[in-house]
Amino acid sequence: MAARARSPYELTSGSALDDLHPVVRRYVGGIKPGFRGYGSGVFEQIGTPRRWLWPVLGMLARQGILFPAWEHNVPFSIVNAPLVDRDGRTGVIAVRRFHFLSGAQAMVDAITAENPGADGLVDHLGLDRRFRVRLATRVVRGELHLTSTVLELRVGRHFVRLPAALSPRVTVVERFDDAANAGEGAQRVTAVVEAPVVGRVYEYAGTFQYEIRPEPVRARVRADAAGGAGSGAAADPAVARPSSSDGAATPQGHHPGGPE
Repeated sequence: MAARARSPYELTSGSALDDLHPVVRRYVGGIKPGFRGYGSGVFEQIGTPRRWLWPVLGMLARQGILFPAWEHNVPFSIVNAPLVDRDGRTGVIAVRRFHFLSGAQAMVDAITAENPGADGLVDHLGLDRRFRVRLATRVVRGELHLTSTVLELRVGRHFVRLPAALSPRVTVVERFDDAANAGEGAQRVTAVVEAPVVGRVYEYAGTFQYEIRPEPVRARVRADAAGGAGSGAAADPAVARPSSSDGAATPQGHHPGGPE
């Protein structure tokens, strides 16, 4: 019998994840080859009302990281797919698609397990993975809390660690909201980016429904044609370069995320 697929969260946090709400536990669990996680929902708000930050966010938007916007009730979708990168690290690549009034935008990232322990996750941000963030994890009353501890920028072929005085702090909370979806409940995600001196520079919060199901046959054929690679995600170029179609049809991703 084949071993059960394990996620980067499981490889770094282990049995601590057993204290998560079952819905959140499923979300951070392993995804078998040939399957993907699909979710859709609505962000109650996303972006920042500080318009003077939008030119900087516009540059990050071209990499599929953050976007110059401040909107409410934004529909979104997410596709998560298992990944084994070229260095053999286990990960999950995610593509999230936000349906802004100005059009759809895709956010791309991939989380890998770097080493066992509560600070063993690394999030590789953007289409070209120019930024990577080390994340510390905690389970608090059934919720998953992720907090950035180190931000690195790729310069040439090497990553340079940014000083703490210059590094934004990212906080993400995944939990189950019993009151959402007309009392039926839904998974809720809240993310905040805060910069030294400036304060909050970006945020999003909303609820979504999520399920794991077989990936589209056409995506499997594309991955096989690219050379197989075992993970599927690593071989599929459409994962790192999401198409303009709806996120549910995108080969892999967490409504809009990926490393090399």
